[in-house]
Amino acid sequence: MKKNDLGLVHIYCGEGKGKTTCSVGLTVRASGYGLHVLFMQFLKSGDSSELKVLRSLPGVEVLGTKPIKKFSFQMTEEEKEETRRVNAEQFADMVKMLEHDHYDMLVLDETLGAIEAGLLEEQVIVDFLKNRPAQLEVVLTGRYPSEQLEELADYVSRIDKVKHPYDKGIPARAGIEA
Repeated sequence: MKKNDLGLVHIYCGEGKGKTTCSVGLTVRASGYGLHVLFMQFLKSGDSSELKVLRSLPGVEVLGTKPIKKFSFQMTEEEKEETRRVNAEQFADMVKMLEHDHYDMLVLDETLGAIEAGLLEEQVIVDFLKNRPAQLEVVLTGRYPSEQLEELADYVSRIDKVKHPYDKGIPARAGIEA
């Protein structure tokens, strides 16, 4: 593959475990090929095990949004408003980075969840996808993409949950889910 063959949009979605893992795997593959990747994460603390590894890979830069210490449904309206503001600012800063530096791939992890929780404006993402650099491969993850986002995507992969230990009260385990 030549770098000028890039420019498609991927969505990893659904209720199953592994959406972030898929985007991390694609990031590892891209790094191994010599591509430059910008990996931005929403709705997570920014200290997960996979981010530690990604930060050590050549050609990979990891950006985290302001860490959320609780689930979005537990946030007060003031906390949600602050998170919306910070997410919008950090997304705008990321877009500026893309204008000034060369990246081959952008991963927007948990973007769909941030949109669903009302912590990121979907239209901002739609406008970005429609106007992104032509050779930029973009990956979005989260549970539920809108029809509009699915239409803009070239790949849509659904990961379904059949069973999950969380349903039995087993929290995320370090090195497996976290």
